[in-house]
Amino acid sequence: MPDSRSRPTVLFVCVHNAGRSQMAAAYLTHLAGDAVDVRSAGSAPADAVNPAVVEAMSEVGIDISARTPKLLTPDAVQASDVVITMGCGDACPVYPGKRYLDWQLADPAGQGVAAVRPIRDEIATRVRGLLTELGVTPPH
Repeated sequence: MPDSRSRPTVLFVCVHNAGRSQMAAAYLTHLAGDAVDVRSAGSAPADAVNPAVVEAMSEVGIDISARTPKLLTPDAVQASDVVITMGCGDACPVYPGKRYLDWQLADPAGQGVAAVRPIRDEIATRVRGLLTELGVTPPH
């Protein structure tokens, strides 16, 4: 198992840390195992993860029901190799030397599970691409 110094750290950020960033973090953890250190946070975290997001992820065998939104901190950004933002605009701190990606994705807030599924599937596709970019081979 790689140690934490040799594996990349990826931070997913959205405003409420209740939908997109939770799905992305869960997919990356699910696909990469211990090969990537995965975090997620929000600039204005919600009280709970969106229930439609929890349901949509359970449909693909990933349980995020116990996850809770977390506040984005400067330390979390500084400790990450790659920061992926999803609609947080100027609320996300930017530090020199960090790699930033901005994923333009629909916001699942207030949406039912039928509207969340295509967002979930787009996130899955992007996470697989990220694994390739990071040079991480998912465990079998």
